[in-house]
Amino acid sequence: MDLVDFMINVHPDLAEVRRLELENEMGEMDGIFSAHFSPVSHHMLEVAYNPDVVSASNIMAFVGSRGIEAGKIGL
Repeated sequence: MDLVDFMINVHPDLAEVRRLELENEMGEMDGIFSAHFSPVSHHMLEVAYNPDVVSASNIMAFVGSRGIEAGKIGL
């Protein structure tokens, strides 16, 4: 099993409650091992996942489906 991670940049004004909801929802997705916002840079979400189960594109689509504008940073 492979483990891959990348960062997602969301708008810095995204409310804390929305960030927590997103972390929780992503944590329940198949193939995602962790999804946590940085305690220092609150707009940066680190996601660790199994690319055999879910793709970065699927993860970004999930974030977008929640009405959150986001950009992928690195792989």
